[in-house]
This record gives sequence, structure tokens and C-alpha cells, in this order.
Amino acid sequence: MAVFSSLAEKLQETFKKLKNKGKLTEADVGEAMREVRVALLEADVSFKVVKEFIGKVKERAVGQEVLESLTPGQQVIKIVHEELTALMGSSQSKIVVSSKPPTVLMLVGLQGAGKTTSGGKLANYLKKQGRQPLLVAGDIYRPAAVKQLQVLGEQLGIPVFSLGTQVSPVEIARQALDHAVARGYDMVIIDTAGRLHINEELMGELKNIKATVKPHEILLVVDAMTGQDAVNVAEAFNHELGIDGVILTKLDGDTRGGAALSVKSVTGRPIKFAGMGEKLDALEPFYPDRMASRILGMGDVLTLIEKAQANFDTQKAKEMEEKLRKAEFTLEDFLDQLQQFKKMGSFQDLLGMIPGMGGNKKLKDLQVDEKEFVRMEAMIQSMTPQERRHPEIINGSRKQRIATGSGTRVQDINKLLKQFLETKKMLKQFGGSAMMKKGKKGKLPFKMPFFN
Repeated sequence: MAVFSSLAEKLQETFKKLKNKGKLTEADVGEAMREVRVALLEADVSFKVVKEFIGKVKERAVGQEVLESLTPGQQVIKIVHEELTALMGSSQSKIVVSSKPPTVLMLVGLQGAGKTTSGGKLANYLKKQGRQPLLVAGDIYRPAAVKQLQVLGEQLGIPVFSLGTQVSPVEIARQALDHAVARGYDMVIIDTAGRLHINEELMGELKNIKATVKPHEILLVVDAMTGQDAVNVAEAFNHELGIDGVILTKLDGDTRGGAALSVKSVTGRPIKFAGMGEKLDALEPFYPDRMASRILGMGDVLTLIEKAQANFDTQKAKEMEEKLRKAEFTLEDFLDQLQQFKKMGSFQDLLGMIPGMGGNKKLKDLQVDEKEFVRMEAMIQSMTPQERRHPEIINGSRKQRIATGSGTRVQDINKLLKQFLETKKMLKQFGGSAMMKKGKKGKLPFKMPFFN
């Protein structure tokens, strides 16, 4: 399921009608804006935000330069893209790093929003940026919260500062800061307690931590799937505590988009990061312009490229190119490419980043069984090294052994081998550059192995 899929589908359908009209009248624009208004309200975007947004777009869209242009439909879409981008914050908002380390980041939010996991993901992101983060276990009330953070830290190779559950969160934060200074950590991420709802006790404790460690940034963690509730929570936290930015969790599961489209306008505070999955590297900087492009079906090529660069091994890519030139592509290489591709995220989300793909009707109902990846890996891993390098030796008895070892059927082994041979033949035909080129009639020149 793609990000904001239901909203994106409605907006793209509306603008398709505009593009097909050629010349536009003020009435045409008015009708389109009514449809956009309904789509945004159904997406749980704040009524006040929708009203202001439609007003700005309509004012610009009925101008002479639009209605009299050669491509008025495209001009209206351009205006909507610009206004959507402005609505979500115009440009990426980065973490403000202190000139005198350590930079202290304080994570706040209600219980269940995903603060602890987001803390781990944020630390992992900063570590990849060359920073030395320290996680601080400041939630002493929720059962196993400290242990959860310690497990995350162990998985990521990031130190966790803890004084157990008998010391006050304020004292934990104070001592953690001293510890970071002494040990040379340049980023301190404090995980704080949450409650099921906002109350004086929660806010009082958070204000005390803020006064003691004077964080450079207070980041509010909210669940994107709660829509307008997330915006209300953000508004309340900002009023009581003063926040510097928002981390939206579960944005990958948010088909509507109400929180992402409303929070900046309502609170005046930017979305800094978005949680795009359960994996510990599934936290991305939030780019308003890229998100607007995805909503309008324009794709998000820059994020796609960044994902590829982060997950594909450059040296392996060079070795693969050499193998393709010599037609030495094996099932081991096939498995390696599959595993690297998997790291980039869900196939549905990747499709949404390719211009024109997000709104493609033929692809809209496409169901990609991502368990097929797991089955294929199991089948290849159940083969001997010799069988992976020389699949032509895999006879009936070998197929039966591989099927038994991988929990699949002989038919599945036959299907995998057939797909592998087709892929190898295609790569040979395209001289090793097929993955980067398009075939005839705009089709991809290879059959994706995970389609049923």
C-alpha cells in the first residue's frame, strides 16, 4: 500500500480531467477545486487548513497566465504541487546541531506513538551520518521500556545510558549529559515517558527535564495513522512544552495523509522525519516537495536514488557489471541482487517513487506477494554452491531435495529456474545494461521475478 494512496488516487483522477480539457474556464477550475476540497477533507486534513489551501490555489489558478496558457491543466497541477509543498513546510527541516557538542535531542509524545523505537531509528540514522550518538533510557514507568531501548542499542551497536527505574527521569537526563561530555558522544537522544493522554503530571516532568538539560531540540513523536488526533496532540504539546519538530511514525501505512498535510500549518513546527516501516533503518528525512510529488503521481526519483545508493554495494555493482559482460550471471548473483533490492523497502512504495507509476491504473490493483522474496531465497539457499553456479545440473532428484529443504514444491523450483534463465538471457541480450534501460514500447526489458 503506497503512502497517501487513497488521497493520491482522488487528486490524480481530478487533475487528469483537467489535463484532458485543453482550454480551461473559471468554472472548470472551480469544479476541480471542489473535488480537491472533498478529497482533502476525506483524508482527515483540518477543515481550516483545507479552506486556506483551496483559497490560495484557486486565487492563483484562475489568473490570466493560467487560463490563457497552452497547457492550463499542467499549470494548475504545478500550482497545487507548490502549495502542497508549502503546506508541509516548503523545504527539508534538518536537526539543528550545536556548535559545542553534545547536541541534546529530547523525544516526547503519548504512550504508544513509537518514541522508543523512533529513538533507536534516529540514533541509527545519525550514526550513519558519522555521528556518535548516546541513547538515554528516561522512561522509567512503562514496563520493559528501559530493556527495550537496551535491546535496540545492542542491535544497532549504539550505547545506552540507564540508571534503572528507581532514579528520577530528571536525574537520569542530567547524569546522561555529564556521561556524554566525559565520553565524547556528540548526540544525546533522551527517550521520555508518555501517557495515554496529555495531563499535568506528564507535562510537569517533561518541563523539568527540559529545564535541567536544556535540549537543543524537542522532537514530538506522533502516529500518522491517527490523522487529526495526531495534529491535536502536536498542537497541545507545542502549546505546553514548545516543540521544535515532529517525527511522524507509520507514515508508510497512512493512506489518507491528514497528519502530514496539517501538522506544519496548525503548529508552525516542521515534520523532520517520517517512519516508513518497522525495520531499524526505516526512518527518513521528510522532504515536503518530494512528498507532494508522490501525492500527485509525479514520483520521487531522488529518494529512490538515495535508497539505491544506501543499499547497493558499489564494489558488488562493479563486479556484477563485469559478470554480466561475460554472461557469468549465476543464481548466487540472482540471490544477492534480490537481497539488496529487498533492503530498499516495499515494492509498492518503490513503484510510487517512479514518475507515472503511482497513478498507473494497470498497476493500481497489482498485488506483489513479498513473501515470494522469502520463498525464492529459501530455494536458492537450499541448493549446493555447485548447483547455484551451474543450475543446469539440477535434475529431478535434486529438485525434490531442494523443495524439501526449502519447504516448497518441485513446481516452485521449476518456476524459479525458468525465471532465472529468462533473466540471464535478457541480460545477455542487453549487454549487461538492461537494468538501466527501457525496452520497446516503454516496457521494462526484464520480467520481475516476484510477480505471480
